Amino acid sequence: MALQKPAANLHGIAAALGVSSATVSNALSGKGRVSAELGERIRKMAAEMGYVPSPAARALRTGRSGVLGLVLPDIGNPLFPQIAQAIEKAAADAGYGVLIADSHGEIAKQTDAINRLIERGVEGMVVVPRRGTRIADVDCPVAVIDSPSTPGNTVAADHWDGGVQIGRHLAGLGHSNVVMIARNPDSNVQNDRIGGIRAGLTASARTETLWIASLEERHGEGCRLGVADKVRQGFTAFAAASDLHALRVLTELQDEGIAVPDEASVTGFDDLIWASVVTPSLTTIRMDMARIAEVAVTALVRAIDGEDPASRPAAGGVVADISKVAMELVIRRSSAANNKKQTEDKKPTAGEHTS
Repeated sequence: MALQKPAANLHGIAAALGVSSATVSNALSGKGRVSAELGERIRKMAAEMGYVPSPAARALRTGRSGVLGLVLPDIGNPLFPQIAQAIEKAAADAGYGVLIADSHGEIAKQTDAINRLIERGVEGMVVVPRRGTRIADVDCPVAVIDSPSTPGNTVAADHWDGGVQIGRHLAGLGHSNVVMIARNPDSNVQNDRIGGIRAGLTASARTETLWIASLEERHGEGCRLGVADKVRQGFTAFAAASDLHALRVLTELQDEGIAVPDEASVTGFDDLIWASVVTPSLTTIRMDMARIAEVAVTALVRAIDGEDPASRPAAGGVVADISKVAMELVIRRSSAANNKKQTEDKKPTAGEHTS
């Protein structure tokens, strides 16, 4: 009969080495009087057995949960699971687990989500706030990820510069009649993106902004955006503040028989997982989520480890080493030179003959 392998816990390690569980606990926690030689044997045995400290036991021993909270505004939006994944990895690298709560885009539910996480003993919290809200009166350190223009923001993508990159890209392709599409003017992120796009275009560019929330209030959820009409009015490019909005534009243009990018260019924001596989593949702006998460979690852990609660800001997040992270332009097949401008440029001048 095969001998049963010792369990990978304190008692199993103690039994394997012939010492007490208390001695094993002291060696692994660095507490108590354990000789260097015995401590090394205990740590080696723990590694060989695949021992992983119990979070619950560690919490009882240290009075700390080892858990961070994460509040997202809408986990149904494909952008936010990507952010959650980046935060979870950064937290794990720092030795923390993560509890996630969804505010479903509502202020009251955002407050409820924060309070639930506090009740569950999180040591700190990362909040991606609902648009137009500030985080205040939270009983633990908070890192806020929104936009650099948001008061109390900890770190975020440089949404304005991302917009500038899109604007310059379209201007370089000869587009001077551009429609910008975003959901809600209350969003600092969307306003920064739209403002950056406008700043990146030429000073003489003709621009118009379509706010989807306003259109849907008048015509119902999922209504047509009217982008085909804009093409007929002479607009040649559509710059969306989200890949989701860009996909909606692409679909509507294609339904109307308008070729992208031959007759109209379309750009997005966020480089969502499907942006490279739609037809045509989407020109967009990519966030460095891993870097944003690393900066946010580092600032949060630093506050947890050394903060004086009396110095905690009344509103907003902890202060990070940097406040914004550069975004990257990803050029794909949905944007191309303005054919209408090329045609106009080729119009014959006096004395010129065409056949």
